Amino acid sequence: MSRPLIGRTIRRLRTERNLTQQALAVRLGISASYLNLIEHDQRGVTASLLIKVSETLAVDLAALSGTTERQTETQLREVFADPLLSADPVADDEIAQLATATPSAARAVLALYRALRVARDDSGGIALPSGRRILLPTEEVRDFFNDQANHFPKLEAAAESLTTELAVRPSENNHAIAERLRRRHGIAITVGPLPGALRRYEPATRRLLISEMLPRESRGFHLAFQLALLEVRDAVDEAVTVASPSSPEAEALLRVALLNYVAGALLMPYSSFLHAARDLRHDMDALSARFGVSFEQACNRLCSLQRPGERGVPFFFLRVDPAGNVSKRFSAAGFPFARFGGTCPRWVVHSAFATPGVIRVQAASLPDGATFLCFARAVEQPATKWGDPAPVHVLAMGCDISHAGELAYADGIDIPAATIGIGLSCRLCDRPDCRSRAFPPLEHRLAVDPLTTSASPYQFELRK
Repeated sequence: MSRPLIGRTIRRLRTERNLTQQALAVRLGISASYLNLIEHDQRGVTASLLIKVSETLAVDLAALSGTTERQTETQLREVFADPLLSADPVADDEIAQLATATPSAARAVLALYRALRVARDDSGGIALPSGRRILLPTEEVRDFFNDQANHFPKLEAAAESLTTELAVRPSENNHAIAERLRRRHGIAITVGPLPGALRRYEPATRRLLISEMLPRESRGFHLAFQLALLEVRDAVDEAVTVASPSSPEAEALLRVALLNYVAGALLMPYSSFLHAARDLRHDMDALSARFGVSFEQACNRLCSLQRPGERGVPFFFLRVDPAGNVSKRFSAAGFPFARFGGTCPRWVVHSAFATPGVIRVQAASLPDGATFLCFARAVEQPATKWGDPAPVHVLAMGCDISHAGELAYADGIDIPAATIGIGLSCRLCDRPDCRSRAFPPLEHRLAVDPLTTSASPYQFELRK
Protein backbone atom coordinates (compact mmCIF):
# COMPACT_ATOMS: atom_id res chain seq x y z
CA MET A 1 0.00 0.00 0.00
CA SER A 2 1.55 3.28 -1.06
CA ARG A 3 1.66 6.37 1.10
CA PRO A 4 -0.06 9.42 -0.41
CA LEU A 5 2.47 12.18 -1.12
CA ILE A 6 1.95 15.74 0.01
CA GLY A 7 1.24 17.15 -3.45
CA ARG A 8 -1.88 15.05 -3.79
CA THR A 9 -3.08 16.28 -0.42
CA ILE A 10 -2.55 19.90 -1.46
CA ARG A 11 -4.52 19.23 -4.63
CA ARG A 12 -7.44 17.75 -2.65
CA LEU A 13 -7.52 20.67 -0.21
CA ARG A 14 -7.37 23.17 -3.09
CA THR A 15 -10.26 21.58 -4.99
CA GLU A 16 -12.35 21.34 -1.79
CA ARG A 17 -12.00 25.12 -1.49
CA ASN A 18 -12.91 25.69 -5.16
CA LEU A 19 -9.55 27.29 -5.91
CA THR A 20 -7.89 27.10 -9.30
CA GLN A 21 -4.19 26.32 -9.53
CA GLN A 22 -3.61 29.88 -10.69
CA ALA A 23 -5.46 31.38 -7.71
CA LEU A 24 -3.61 29.28 -5.15
CA ALA A 25 -0.26 29.89 -6.87
CA VAL A 26 -0.80 33.66 -6.64
CA ARG A 27 -1.53 33.40 -2.91
CA LEU A 28 1.56 31.28 -2.38
CA GLY A 29 3.77 33.54 -4.45
CA ILE A 30 4.82 30.82 -6.91
CA SER A 31 4.00 30.08 -10.54
CA ALA A 32 1.04 27.96 -11.55
CA SER A 33 3.36 25.59 -13.42
CA TYR A 34 5.45 25.06 -10.28
CA LEU A 35 2.30 24.36 -8.23
CA ASN A 36 1.21 21.89 -10.90
CA LEU A 37 4.51 20.01 -10.51
CA ILE A 38 4.07 20.00 -6.71
CA GLU A 39 0.52 18.65 -6.95
CA HIS A 40 1.75 15.81 -9.15
CA ASP A 41 4.56 15.06 -6.66
CA GLN A 42 7.24 15.98 -9.19
CA ARG A 43 8.70 18.72 -6.99
CA GLY A 44 9.40 18.79 -3.27
CA VAL A 45 7.96 21.35 -0.86
CA THR A 46 10.30 23.43 1.27
CA ALA A 47 9.56 24.01 4.96
CA SER A 48 8.77 27.71 4.37
CA LEU A 49 6.41 26.90 1.49
CA LEU A 50 4.77 24.18 3.56
CA ILE A 51 4.02 26.69 6.31
CA LYS A 52 2.62 29.14 3.74
CA VAL A 53 0.40 26.38 2.27
CA SER A 54 -0.87 25.59 5.78
CA GLU A 55 -1.71 29.26 6.43
CA THR A 56 -3.25 29.88 3.00
CA LEU A 57 -5.48 26.81 3.08
CA ALA A 58 -6.27 27.39 6.79
CA VAL A 59 -5.24 23.88 7.84
CA ASP A 60 -2.85 22.63 10.45
CA LEU A 61 0.36 21.04 9.25
CA ALA A 62 -0.91 17.65 10.40
CA ALA A 63 -3.71 17.91 7.81
CA LEU A 64 -1.04 17.85 5.09
CA SER A 65 0.25 14.45 6.21
CA GLY A 66 -1.98 12.50 3.82
CA THR A 67 -3.92 10.71 6.59
CA THR A 68 -7.26 11.15 4.82
CA GLU A 69 -5.91 9.84 1.51
CA ARG A 70 -4.23 6.90 3.21
CA GLN A 71 -7.43 5.87 4.99
CA THR A 72 -9.39 6.16 1.73
CA GLU A 73 -6.77 4.11 -0.07
CA THR A 74 -7.03 1.35 2.53
CA GLN A 75 -10.81 1.23 2.18
CA LEU A 76 -10.54 1.12 -1.63
CA ARG A 77 -8.07 -1.78 -1.47
CA GLU A 78 -10.60 -3.61 0.66
CA VAL A 79 -13.35 -2.91 -1.88
CA PHE A 80 -11.32 -4.02 -4.90
CA ALA A 81 -10.17 -7.15 -3.07
CA ASP A 82 -13.79 -8.36 -2.96
CA PRO A 83 -14.05 -11.44 -5.26
CA LEU A 84 -17.24 -10.00 -6.73
CA LEU A 85 -15.19 -7.10 -8.14
CA SER A 86 -11.93 -8.88 -8.87
CA ALA A 87 -12.40 -9.99 -12.48
CA ASP A 88 -9.83 -7.35 -13.44
CA PRO A 89 -7.34 -6.72 -10.61
CA VAL A 90 -6.80 -3.06 -9.77
CA ALA A 91 -3.16 -2.10 -9.30
CA ASP A 92 -2.07 -0.35 -6.13
CA ASP A 93 -0.91 2.75 -8.00
CA GLU A 94 -4.33 3.05 -9.66
CA ILE A 95 -6.01 2.81 -6.25
CA ALA A 96 -3.67 5.49 -4.88
CA GLN A 97 -4.46 7.72 -7.86
CA LEU A 98 -8.21 7.31 -7.34
CA ALA A 99 -7.91 8.09 -3.61
CA THR A 100 -5.78 11.19 -4.03
CA ALA A 101 -6.49 12.69 -7.44
CA THR A 102 -10.27 12.20 -7.46
CA PRO A 103 -11.39 12.00 -3.81
CA SER A 104 -15.07 12.64 -4.63
CA ALA A 105 -15.08 9.69 -7.03
CA ALA A 106 -13.34 7.56 -4.40
CA ARG A 107 -16.00 8.42 -1.82
CA ALA A 108 -18.70 7.57 -4.37
CA VAL A 109 -17.11 4.15 -4.95
CA LEU A 110 -17.03 3.50 -1.20
CA ALA A 111 -20.67 4.59 -0.84
CA LEU A 112 -21.71 2.29 -3.68
CA TYR A 113 -19.83 -0.61 -2.13
CA ARG A 114 -21.49 -0.03 1.25
CA ALA A 115 -24.86 -0.09 -0.52
CA LEU A 116 -23.82 -3.30 -2.29
CA ARG A 117 -22.89 -4.90 1.04
CA VAL A 118 -26.25 -3.98 2.55
CA ALA A 119 -28.14 -5.27 -0.50
CA ARG A 120 -26.09 -8.47 -0.52
CA ASP A 121 -26.75 -9.03 3.18
CA ASP A 122 -30.45 -8.45 2.62
CA SER A 123 -30.54 -10.97 -0.21
CA GLY A 124 -28.93 -13.46 2.16
CA GLY A 125 -31.87 -13.27 4.53
CA ILE A 126 -30.93 -10.39 6.85
CA ALA A 127 -33.75 -8.09 5.75
CA LEU A 128 -36.34 -7.29 8.42
CA PRO A 129 -39.60 -9.28 8.40
CA SER A 130 -41.38 -6.19 7.07
CA GLY A 131 -39.05 -6.20 4.08
CA ARG A 132 -37.44 -2.92 5.11
CA ARG A 133 -33.71 -2.76 4.44
CA ILE A 134 -31.19 -2.39 7.26
CA LEU A 135 -29.43 0.97 6.77
CA LEU A 136 -26.65 0.71 9.37
CA PRO A 137 -27.14 4.07 11.12
CA THR A 138 -24.17 3.31 13.38
CA GLU A 139 -21.83 3.44 10.38
CA GLU A 140 -23.40 6.70 9.24
CA VAL A 141 -22.74 8.31 12.64
CA ARG A 142 -19.22 6.88 12.77
CA ASP A 143 -18.45 8.30 9.32
CA PHE A 144 -19.70 11.75 10.37
CA PHE A 145 -17.42 11.82 13.41
CA ASN A 146 -14.48 10.74 11.24
CA ASP A 147 -15.28 13.40 8.65
CA GLN A 148 -15.22 16.03 11.42
CA ALA A 149 -11.92 14.64 12.78
CA ASN A 150 -13.79 13.87 16.02
CA HIS A 151 -13.64 17.56 16.93
CA PHE A 152 -16.55 20.01 17.15
CA PRO A 153 -15.42 23.60 17.90
CA LYS A 154 -18.91 24.94 18.68
CA LEU A 155 -19.59 22.15 21.14
CA GLU A 156 -16.17 22.75 22.72
CA ALA A 157 -17.01 26.44 23.07
CA ALA A 158 -20.37 25.67 24.70
CA ALA A 159 -18.73 23.23 27.12
CA GLU A 160 -15.99 25.74 28.00
CA SER A 161 -18.60 28.39 28.73
CA LEU A 162 -20.34 26.03 31.16
CA THR A 163 -17.03 25.00 32.73
CA THR A 164 -16.15 28.66 33.33
CA GLU A 165 -19.47 29.18 35.11
CA LEU A 166 -18.96 26.09 37.27
CA ALA A 167 -15.45 27.33 38.21
CA VAL A 168 -14.36 24.23 40.13
CA ARG A 169 -11.43 21.82 40.08
CA PRO A 170 -11.86 18.57 38.10
CA SER A 171 -12.27 16.57 41.31
CA GLU A 172 -15.32 18.73 42.22
CA ASN A 173 -17.06 18.54 38.83
CA ASN A 174 -19.65 15.93 39.76
CA HIS A 175 -20.88 17.89 42.78
CA ALA A 176 -20.92 21.19 40.87
CA ILE A 177 -22.90 19.72 37.96
CA ALA A 178 -25.38 18.07 40.33
CA GLU A 179 -25.90 21.39 42.14
CA ARG A 180 -26.47 23.22 38.84
CA LEU A 181 -29.08 20.65 37.83
CA ARG A 182 -30.84 21.07 41.19
CA ARG A 183 -30.73 24.86 41.47
CA ARG A 184 -31.10 26.02 37.87
CA HIS A 185 -33.36 23.28 36.53
CA GLY A 186 -35.11 22.05 39.67
CA ILE A 187 -34.09 18.45 39.03
CA ALA A 188 -34.13 15.94 41.87
CA ILE A 189 -31.33 13.38 41.51
CA THR A 190 -31.79 9.88 42.90
CA VAL A 191 -29.21 7.08 42.88
CA GLY A 192 -30.78 3.69 43.49
CA PRO A 193 -32.14 0.51 41.89
CA LEU A 194 -33.04 1.06 38.22
CA PRO A 195 -33.85 -2.29 36.58
CA GLY A 196 -33.17 -2.38 32.85
CA ALA A 197 -31.57 1.08 32.66
CA LEU A 198 -28.54 3.07 33.76
CA ARG A 199 -30.11 6.55 33.60
CA ARG A 200 -33.68 7.74 33.24
CA TYR A 201 -34.91 11.33 33.13
CA GLU A 202 -38.59 12.02 33.80
CA PRO A 203 -39.43 15.51 32.46
CA ALA A 204 -42.91 15.57 34.02
CA THR A 205 -41.61 15.13 37.57
CA ARG A 206 -38.13 16.60 36.87
CA ARG A 207 -36.48 13.52 38.34
CA LEU A 208 -33.15 12.10 37.22
CA LEU A 209 -32.70 8.47 38.21
CA ILE A 210 -29.21 6.93 38.10
CA SER A 211 -28.50 3.26 38.64
CA GLU A 212 -26.68 2.38 41.85
CA MET A 213 -24.77 -0.25 39.86
CA LEU A 214 -22.72 2.46 38.16
CA PRO A 215 -19.30 3.44 39.56
CA ARG A 216 -18.75 7.05 40.62
CA GLU A 217 -17.12 8.17 37.36
CA SER A 218 -20.02 6.81 35.30
CA ARG A 219 -22.55 8.57 37.51
CA GLY A 220 -20.67 11.80 36.95
CA PHE A 221 -20.73 11.28 33.19
CA HIS A 222 -24.53 10.80 33.22
CA LEU A 223 -24.92 14.00 35.24
CA ALA A 224 -22.83 15.85 32.63
CA PHE A 225 -24.89 14.26 29.83
CA GLN A 226 -28.09 15.53 31.46
CA LEU A 227 -26.70 19.05 31.78
CA ALA A 228 -25.65 18.98 28.12
CA LEU A 229 -29.14 17.82 27.17
CA LEU A 230 -30.66 20.82 28.93
CA GLU A 231 -28.15 23.60 28.19
CA VAL A 232 -26.31 22.71 24.98
CA ARG A 233 -29.30 21.52 22.96
CA ASP A 234 -29.11 24.32 20.38
CA ALA A 235 -25.46 23.68 19.50
CA VAL A 236 -26.11 19.95 19.27
CA ASP A 237 -29.17 20.51 17.05
CA GLU A 238 -27.06 22.69 14.75
CA ALA A 239 -24.45 19.93 14.40
CA VAL A 240 -27.21 17.41 13.65
CA THR A 241 -28.59 19.71 10.95
CA VAL A 242 -25.14 19.96 9.35
CA ALA A 243 -24.85 16.16 9.32
CA SER A 244 -28.28 15.76 7.68
CA PRO A 245 -28.81 12.13 8.80
CA SER A 246 -30.58 9.83 6.36
CA SER A 247 -32.99 8.28 8.87
CA PRO A 248 -34.64 9.01 12.24
CA GLU A 249 -32.53 6.22 13.77
CA ALA A 250 -29.29 7.78 12.55
CA GLU A 251 -30.44 11.19 13.78
CA ALA A 252 -31.21 9.85 17.26
CA LEU A 253 -27.89 8.03 17.48
CA LEU A 254 -26.00 11.10 16.29
CA ARG A 255 -27.71 13.35 18.85
CA VAL A 256 -26.78 11.01 21.69
CA ALA A 257 -23.18 10.75 20.41
CA LEU A 258 -22.86 14.55 20.29
CA LEU A 259 -24.30 14.90 23.80
CA ASN A 260 -21.75 12.33 24.96
CA TYR A 261 -19.07 14.47 23.33
CA VAL A 262 -20.24 17.54 25.27
CA ALA A 263 -20.37 15.55 28.52
CA GLY A 264 -16.75 14.51 28.01
CA ALA A 265 -15.75 18.10 27.27
CA LEU A 266 -17.46 19.27 30.48
CA LEU A 267 -15.63 16.76 32.65
CA MET A 268 -12.31 17.13 30.82
CA PRO A 269 -11.95 20.76 29.63
CA TYR A 270 -9.86 20.97 26.46
CA SER A 271 -6.80 22.98 27.49
CA SER A 272 -6.42 21.61 31.01
CA PHE A 273 -6.84 18.04 29.76
CA LEU A 274 -4.32 18.55 26.95
CA HIS A 275 -1.73 20.01 29.32
CA ALA A 276 -2.30 17.23 31.85
CA ALA A 277 -1.93 14.60 29.11
CA ARG A 278 1.43 16.09 28.13
CA ASP A 279 2.61 16.43 31.73
CA LEU A 280 1.63 12.83 32.58
CA ARG A 281 3.03 11.56 29.25
CA HIS A 282 -0.36 10.08 28.36
CA ASP A 283 -0.44 7.67 31.30
CA MET A 284 -4.14 6.89 31.05
CA ASP A 285 -4.57 5.65 34.63
CA ALA A 286 -3.00 8.82 36.01
CA LEU A 287 -4.99 10.99 33.60
CA SER A 288 -8.33 9.38 34.44
CA ALA A 289 -7.57 9.67 38.19
CA ARG A 290 -6.77 13.38 37.89
CA PHE A 291 -10.09 14.18 36.21
CA GLY A 292 -12.21 11.65 38.09
CA VAL A 293 -13.28 9.83 34.92
CA SER A 294 -13.10 6.26 33.69
CA PHE A 295 -10.31 4.82 31.58
CA GLU A 296 -12.61 4.71 28.55
CA GLN A 297 -13.83 8.27 29.03
CA ALA A 298 -10.24 9.52 29.16
CA CYS A 299 -9.38 7.54 26.01
CA ASN A 300 -12.34 9.00 24.14
CA ARG A 301 -11.42 12.53 25.16
CA LEU A 302 -7.79 12.08 24.17
CA CYS A 303 -8.92 11.32 20.60
CA SER A 304 -10.85 14.60 20.32
CA LEU A 305 -7.90 16.94 20.91
CA GLN A 306 -7.81 18.20 17.31
CA ARG A 307 -8.09 21.96 17.81
CA PRO A 308 -6.01 23.83 15.18
CA GLY A 309 -2.98 25.37 16.84
CA GLU A 310 -3.53 23.36 20.03
CA ARG A 311 -3.55 19.79 18.78
CA GLY A 312 -2.68 16.80 20.91
CA VAL A 313 -0.83 13.69 19.80
CA PRO A 314 -2.91 12.14 16.98
CA PHE A 315 -4.22 8.82 18.29
CA PHE A 316 -6.40 6.06 16.93
CA PHE A 317 -9.00 4.48 19.21
CA LEU A 318 -10.79 1.15 19.02
CA ARG A 319 -13.29 -0.66 21.24
CA VAL A 320 -13.84 -4.33 20.50
CA ASP A 321 -15.68 -7.16 22.26
CA PRO A 322 -14.53 -10.79 22.67
CA ALA A 323 -16.38 -11.77 19.48
CA GLY A 324 -14.37 -9.24 17.48
CA ASN A 325 -17.22 -6.76 17.01
CA VAL A 326 -15.99 -3.17 16.79
CA SER A 327 -18.36 -0.76 18.55
CA LYS A 328 -16.12 2.33 18.44
CA ARG A 329 -13.45 3.27 15.95
CA PHE A 330 -11.63 6.51 15.20
CA SER A 331 -8.23 7.33 13.74
CA ALA A 332 -6.53 10.70 13.86
CA ALA A 333 -3.23 8.82 13.68
CA GLY A 334 -3.71 7.54 10.15
CA PHE A 335 -4.09 3.92 11.26
CA PRO A 336 -5.92 2.28 8.32
CA PHE A 337 -8.70 0.25 9.91
CA ALA A 338 -10.31 -2.39 7.71
CA ARG A 339 -13.97 -1.42 7.43
CA PHE A 340 -15.31 -4.94 6.94
CA GLY A 341 -14.27 -8.18 8.60
CA GLY A 342 -11.95 -8.79 11.55
CA THR A 343 -8.54 -7.41 12.51
CA CYS A 344 -5.13 -9.04 12.65
CA PRO A 345 -4.91 -11.79 15.34
CA ARG A 346 -1.30 -10.76 16.03
CA TRP A 347 -2.41 -7.31 17.15
CA VAL A 348 -2.21 -6.53 20.89
CA VAL A 349 -5.95 -5.76 20.85
CA HIS A 350 -6.72 -9.47 21.00
CA SER A 351 -4.09 -10.64 23.48
CA ALA A 352 -5.29 -7.98 25.95
CA PHE A 353 -8.39 -10.07 26.67
CA ALA A 354 -6.12 -12.57 28.46
CA THR A 355 -5.07 -10.03 31.11
CA PRO A 356 -8.08 -7.92 32.19
CA GLY A 357 -7.15 -4.62 33.80
CA VAL A 358 -3.53 -4.77 32.60
CA ILE A 359 -2.27 -2.37 29.92
CA ARG A 360 -0.40 -4.25 27.22
CA VAL A 361 1.94 -2.45 24.84
CA GLN A 362 3.07 -3.33 21.32
CA ALA A 363 5.06 -1.68 18.56
CA ALA A 364 3.14 -2.82 15.48
CA SER A 365 4.40 -2.52 11.90
CA LEU A 366 1.99 -2.63 8.95
CA PRO A 367 2.93 -4.14 5.57
CA ASP A 368 3.59 -0.67 4.11
CA GLY A 369 6.20 0.01 6.81
CA ALA A 370 4.10 2.39 8.93
CA THR A 371 4.75 1.59 12.60
CA PHE A 372 2.55 2.46 15.57
CA LEU A 373 3.00 2.32 19.33
CA CYS A 374 -0.17 0.61 20.54
CA PHE A 375 -1.55 -0.01 24.01
CA ALA A 376 -4.65 -1.95 24.97
CA ARG A 377 -6.54 -2.86 28.10
CA ALA A 378 -9.51 -5.15 28.75
CA VAL A 379 -12.16 -3.47 30.91
CA GLU A 380 -15.14 -5.14 32.54
CA GLN A 381 -18.42 -3.41 33.26
CA PRO A 382 -20.50 -4.48 36.26
CA ALA A 383 -23.13 -7.16 35.73
CA THR A 384 -26.68 -6.04 36.45
CA LYS A 385 -27.39 -9.08 38.63
CA TRP A 386 -25.84 -12.32 39.78
CA GLY A 387 -25.52 -14.84 36.96
CA ASP A 388 -25.45 -12.33 34.12
CA PRO A 389 -22.11 -12.26 32.23
CA ALA A 390 -20.34 -8.94 32.74
CA PRO A 391 -19.73 -7.06 29.47
CA VAL A 392 -16.03 -7.06 28.58
CA HIS A 393 -14.33 -4.87 25.98
CA VAL A 394 -10.78 -4.13 24.98
CA LEU A 395 -9.96 -0.46 24.57
CA ALA A 396 -6.99 0.10 22.29
CA MET A 397 -5.15 3.27 21.37
CA GLY A 398 -2.02 4.06 19.45
CA CYS A 399 -0.01 6.69 17.63
CA ASP A 400 2.67 6.86 14.98
CA ILE A 401 5.98 5.60 16.32
CA SER A 402 7.45 9.10 15.89
CA HIS A 403 5.43 10.16 18.97
CA ALA A 404 6.57 7.22 21.12
CA GLY A 405 8.79 9.43 23.29
CA GLU A 406 5.70 11.37 24.40
CA LEU A 407 4.07 8.26 25.90
CA ALA A 408 4.98 6.65 29.22
CA TYR A 409 4.21 3.27 27.63
CA ALA A 410 7.34 3.47 25.47
CA ASP A 411 9.65 3.54 28.50
CA GLY A 412 11.99 0.57 28.69
CA ILE A 413 11.05 -0.81 25.27
CA ASP A 414 13.65 -1.44 22.60
CA ILE A 415 11.26 -0.49 19.82
CA PRO A 416 13.25 -1.75 16.80
CA ALA A 417 13.78 -5.15 18.44
CA ALA A 418 10.25 -5.40 19.85
CA THR A 419 8.34 -4.42 16.70
CA ILE A 420 5.77 -7.00 15.56
CA GLY A 421 4.54 -7.23 11.98
CA ILE A 422 0.74 -7.14 11.69
CA GLY A 423 -1.74 -6.78 8.83
CA LEU A 424 -5.01 -4.90 8.42
CA SER A 425 -6.91 -8.17 8.30
CA CYS A 426 -6.13 -11.64 7.03
CA ARG A 427 -7.99 -11.05 3.78
CA LEU A 428 -5.91 -7.92 3.02
CA CYS A 429 -2.54 -9.06 4.38
CA ASP A 430 0.30 -10.10 2.04
CA ARG A 431 2.56 -11.65 4.71
CA PRO A 432 3.31 -15.19 3.46
CA ASP A 433 4.71 -16.70 6.67
CA CYS A 434 2.05 -15.82 9.26
CA ARG A 435 1.09 -18.78 11.47
CA SER A 436 -1.93 -16.86 12.81
CA ARG A 437 -3.56 -16.39 9.41
CA ALA A 438 -7.27 -17.25 9.45
CA PHE A 439 -8.01 -16.68 5.73
CA PRO A 440 -5.97 -16.49 2.54
CA PRO A 441 -5.57 -13.02 1.02
CA LEU A 442 -8.24 -12.08 -1.50
CA GLU A 443 -5.78 -10.54 -3.96
CA HIS A 444 -3.57 -13.61 -4.50
CA ARG A 445 -4.04 -17.12 -5.82
CA LEU A 446 -3.73 -20.06 -3.45
CA ALA A 447 -0.77 -22.38 -4.08
CA VAL A 448 -1.76 -25.70 -2.52
CA ASP A 449 1.02 -28.32 -2.39
CA PRO A 450 0.04 -31.70 -0.90
CA LEU A 451 3.75 -32.62 -0.61
CA THR A 452 4.51 -29.79 1.82
CA THR A 453 2.95 -28.66 5.08
CA SER A 454 4.02 -25.09 5.76
CA ALA A 455 3.99 -23.14 8.99
CA SER A 456 1.33 -20.82 7.57
CA PRO A 457 -2.14 -22.37 7.12
CA TYR A 458 -2.33 -20.97 3.59
CA GLN A 459 0.30 -20.69 0.87
CA PHE A 460 -0.29 -18.33 -2.02
CA GLU A 461 1.38 -16.79 -5.04
CA LEU A 462 1.90 -13.05 -4.82
CA ARG A 463 0.16 -11.23 -7.66
CA LYS A 464 2.64 -9.37 -9.83
